[in-house]
Amino acid sequence: MNATRTFDAPRALRLAADTFEIEARALLSLAARQGAGFTDGLRAMLDCRGRVIVMGMGKSGHVGRKIAATLASTGTPAFFVHPAEASHGDLGMVMGGDVVLAISNSGESDELAAIVPALRRIGVTLVVMTGKADSTLARHADHVMSSAVDQEACPLNLAPTASTTAQMALGDALAVALLDARGFHEEDFARSHPGGSLGRKLLVHVRDLMRGGEALPSVGPGASLSKCCAR
Repeated sequence: MNATRTFDAPRALRLAADTFEIEARALLSLAARQGAGFTDGLRAMLDCRGRVIVMGMGKSGHVGRKIAATLASTGTPAFFVHPAEASHGDLGMVMGGDVVLAISNSGESDELAAIVPALRRIGVTLVVMTGKADSTLARHADHVMSSAVDQEACPLNLAPTASTTAQMALGDALAVALLDARGFHEEDFARSHPGGSLGRKLLVHVRDLMRGGEALPSVGPGASLSKCCAR
C-alpha cells in the first residue's frame, strides 16, 4: 500500500459529491433497463406458493439479506440462504416450488454457479439480478433482472458501490410492486411489525391493556357516594 496521503478536506468533499452523482445516475438509469425480465420475475414471486429464497456472495449477499427482510415484512415470505453454506447442507432449506432470487453483479459467482444444477433438480424458478446479461447465471436463469451500472463510484472502478446501490434499489422496487399487487395495507404491515409504533397503534386494543375480573375495581349497587369517596 502506498504512503497515506495528507488529509485534504476539499478533495474529500469532491469525492463525496462525485459518489452521490455517480450513484444517482446509476439509479435513474435503472428504470430504462427494466422490462419483461422484471415483470416476469415479479409474476413468478407473486404466484409462488413457497418462499422467495435470496442468495448472493460478498457485498451482493449483504444486499440480499436486506432485500429478503424487506420482502418478508411486506407480504412476500422470504429469507436469505448463503450460497457457500448451501453447498454444505443449507440447500435443504430450499423446496420445490420456491423462487430463488440470485444476486451477482458479474453473474459469474462460483458459489452460485456451483449450486445451479442442484437448484434445477429441486424444481425452483431461478430469477437472477445481475449487471451482465450474457453471464453464466443469466444464461441459466428463468428470468433476468438488470442491475447494470455504467461505472462504480469507487475511483478505481473496483469496489462495489454504485452496483450495490442499484441492487438495493431494484430490490426495493420489487418489494413495492409486490405489495401493491398483493393489496398489502397498513393492517398487514402492522401484523409483521408488532413491536413498532404502527403495530402498537393498529394491533393493541383496550382489552389488551385493561384490567379484568377481580382485578377490575367496581362499585356495588348499594354503595353510597360517601363510602366510595372515603376509599
